[in-house]
Amino acid sequence: MDKNSKIYIAGHTGLVGSALTRNLVAKGYKNIIGKTIDELDLTDQRSVANYFKREKPEYVFLAAAKVGGIVANNTYRGQFIYENLMIQNNVIHNSYLNGVKKLLFLGSSCIYPKQAPQPMKEKYLLTDVLEYTNEPYAIAKIAGIKLCESYNIQYGTNYICAMPTNLYGPHDNYDLEKSHVLPALIRKMHLGKCLIEDNWPAIRNDLHKNPIEGVNGKSPEVEISEKLEKYGIFRHSSSDTPVTIKLWGSGIPRRELMHSDDMADACVFLMENIDFKDLVKLKDEEITLRDTRHEVRNGHINIGTGKDLTIKELALMVKRIIGFDGLIEWDNSKPDGTFQKLLSVKKLNKLGWEAKIGLEQGIASIYKDYVS
Repeated sequence: MDKNSKIYIAGHTGLVGSALTRNLVAKGYKNIIGKTIDELDLTDQRSVANYFKREKPEYVFLAAAKVGGIVANNTYRGQFIYENLMIQNNVIHNSYLNGVKKLLFLGSSCIYPKQAPQPMKEKYLLTDVLEYTNEPYAIAKIAGIKLCESYNIQYGTNYICAMPTNLYGPHDNYDLEKSHVLPALIRKMHLGKCLIEDNWPAIRNDLHKNPIEGVNGKSPEVEISEKLEKYGIFRHSSSDTPVTIKLWGSGIPRRELMHSDDMADACVFLMENIDFKDLVKLKDEEITLRDTRHEVRNGHINIGTGKDLTIKELALMVKRIIGFDGLIEWDNSKPDGTFQKLLSVKKLNKLGWEAKIGLEQGIASIYKDYVS
């Protein structure tokens, strides 16, 4: 890529896409394009085809996806597999039809089997069954990997697939039903802190920005309290335990978390320096795209920090950073999800890139953004 190349970021307003945009702009790229979901429905084949024919991007970052946490993944299973398959198919195929020089497809660490050895290496893909709660989403992402891989083999395209770990950062989703673990923890403990301080203006401001099932900052206090309780934020009359936050599962599962700005930097590094053939060779120096004696598999690459912690440790870290003085209770009747999802980043580190933003530093930064 050069600084004047036309670069299309699919999903440029989301957590991942906005981080990619920030990184590219900071590096001096001047011709970045994108459309909001209201302007371009990526599940609509004709609309996507027309957009590519009109714009003719040279490089594509495919960051658009329907995403969510355990509840959303398990509840909206049909939507998650259908919408993600449609988005991927439309963008990748039209990139091929319109001569895109290089594409980066962003997947997820949930592509790996539920019982995969830890840390999870790229070669563990499709070696066992997936975690049930996010199986439809994971299958869609695996299909995206195979679509890129197959087009590279058949058509000689240069599409690379990056599998980031759990991400957090600016423009994250703080919807209590559909968010991932970290933004959910941040919002619950922020609201819990406000309840302890009896800071109703701050609570109403929070709900004004992010209503919960129709309850917003103008709703009566009793309705707000009922809705907060539904999502595990309880206020008590006892002065010893004024607020309790109830969290799903046991807190024992481990999670790796990465700031979206680190992820974006890794993706731009890959687009600037690494081709699909390089990733295949990195897996096995004897394998090349033209060597028909070998199968080309697992040409994707993990993006992560190489470090994880338990969800309980994460909750205590968020509690300390926010200054929440209430109690945390764990609801063991709710699912834990995959026990551990630590990515092996040896491949990425070998190429010359490592994560830079520490978790505590990153959480403090995004909480400051959230409250402001």
